[in-house]
Amino acid sequence: MRLAFRAACVALVLGIATAGLFLYWPFSGESEGLAAYQHGDYAAALRLWRQSAEQGDARAQHNLGLLYRDGRGVAPDVNEAARWFRLAADQGLTQAQVNLGALYASGKVPPNDDEASKWFRLAADKGDEFAQYNLAYLLRAGRTKAQGPDEIARWFRAAAMQGDADAQFNLANMFLSGQGVPQSDTEALRWYRAAAEQGLADAQNNLSFMYLTGRGGAADFAEAAKWYRRAAERGQAQAQYNLGNLYLDGRGVEQDEKEALRWWRLAAAQGYSDAEYNLGVAYDNGTGVAKDPKEAANWFRLAADKGNPLAQYSLGNMQLKGGAVPQDYLEAYKWFSLAASRFAPGQTELRDAAAKNRDGAAARLTPAQLAEARQRADNWTPSLAANTRTGPNP
Repeated sequence: MRLAFRAACVALVLGIATAGLFLYWPFSGESEGLAAYQHGDYAAALRLWRQSAEQGDARAQHNLGLLYRDGRGVAPDVNEAARWFRLAADQGLTQAQVNLGALYASGKVPPNDDEASKWFRLAADKGDEFAQYNLAYLLRAGRTKAQGPDEIARWFRAAAMQGDADAQFNLANMFLSGQGVPQSDTEALRWYRAAAEQGLADAQNNLSFMYLTGRGGAADFAEAAKWYRRAAERGQAQAQYNLGNLYLDGRGVEQDEKEALRWWRLAAAQGYSDAEYNLGVAYDNGTGVAKDPKEAANWFRLAADKGNPLAQYSLGNMQLKGGAVPQDYLEAYKWFSLAASRFAPGQTELRDAAAKNRDGAAARLTPAQLAEARQRADNWTPSLAANTRTGPNP
């Protein structure tokens, strides 16, 4: 079976967020203390805010909590930070409620998701977009109980309507998959674009997928390439890989094999296994680069070690035949066995080919060697670095 570049659609993998919990920083209120803070004189800010905080000023209490949390002008002390945040939060200060919730949610004090969600909910009910996003974050992760089936979408939507890019991205994911909201490609496209226009690379990547596949509107390869490029230039590995695929095929851009390789190398440098596999195919076939089976084997091994079944199948073929790598029927059996178990249900032809080659390698082994080969396959574990997808590959 001739090696082919990986450029197939895969299922969407939804991330619960593209950023961690949002936190508030010092704000005006005690102007002299804020001026000291902004000039880096944290000791003076500590002294000025403490005076007001001890007199019950909620804003000063909040800002004093920030100094203790971040260790500015004083030794870091998250428990003291939590104490001051709570004093301000009990007075209804929204920013303090968000930051106190974030301490509980992030585990900087003894983790307590129920306590975190309580404070986030209080602030979210007052319209705070950070709290709305953070509450949806916890609900989406299953770390706190929703008060209704639509609560996750409701809070993401509330934050998205206020312009929060991470909320817009997550809301788009929900519309695309139909999880918690009626499935709607049109709404997914709308919210991906809103987040993409704010520079969120994951949203730019997914927006490209929508244009490439014509979901939510007419297919537009040029528009897809434009958004993949924006995400790729921000270092988004999946977009780099996908942009390379467009250059290989000449979709939305002028066909350019060398440019395809350039983008795959950038994605591979981040450990993106599909890009590593495609580089292996390029060196094996001589696409955009001088043919070099040994270099191909190096890229296949990197991807195979991460669990990429196409790379495992390709490396198995190399080990079976020998040449670029030493002929090794035990290793060939291992890689074919792993590939056969990891191909998706719809990849019947590839799975059957891997199983057939595995059995062919097995026929060349003694019973003891076969037992060892099976043990190698059973004991194999993927390396830590692997694809990180926020959306589908075209």
